[in-house]
Amino acid sequence: MNRRDFLCCGAAMAAISVMTADFSLAAGSGQVQKLPKPAMQESKPLMECLALRRSSHVLGRGDVDMPALSNLLWAAWGINRADGKHVIPTALNKQQIIVYAVRGDGVWEYLPKEHAIKNVLAGDRRSAFDGAGLVLLYAAPKNDPYSAMHVGSMYQNAGLCCASAGLDNCVKHQKHDALDAELPLPSGWATIVTQSVARPQ
Repeated sequence: MNRRDFLCCGAAMAAISVMTADFSLAAGSGQVQKLPKPAMQESKPLMECLALRRSSHVLGRGDVDMPALSNLLWAAWGINRADGKHVIPTALNKQQIIVYAVRGDGVWEYLPKEHAIKNVLAGDRRSAFDGAGLVLLYAAPKNDPYSAMHVGSMYQNAGLCCASAGLDNCVKHQKHDALDAELPLPSGWATIVTQSVARPQ
């Protein structure tokens, strides 16, 4: 290969690298981050959590830290048994649910088997919703008659987890599908509802 051909080949490879990098930036890095173990011992009694559970309509903008995120995601959709079943019941054990965490550093899919999160969209997308420090997206098949029941169990668990941790939260349907066109959702799936979470202001 002569020098001219080498330089042309190098330029072409650089262009491909740039295009690939741009696509990766838009779609999310695919990075998987292990979450801390859920804090099983650091909790208020159930009846106190029920007494404290409420919706907050003025939510802070600061990021929710990783230990709190770990507890919330596990409470909503974690695995609590050796047979792989979850903390919430699912009809016919179909387990057809995905939870996404919208944070300042991107949108992350919760991987319950690994208790980890995977980056699926880059950038701070919280302004697509209400700008709260953390927005949880609960996605499920649109035509499954049990989807709403499953999601309701999830956000109730997360709400009780917020009460235990002293976090504000609010379940919302407004703009719930704001990122559906960009998320790697299976065909026929949609975000059913969102849950905004924040440290008290």
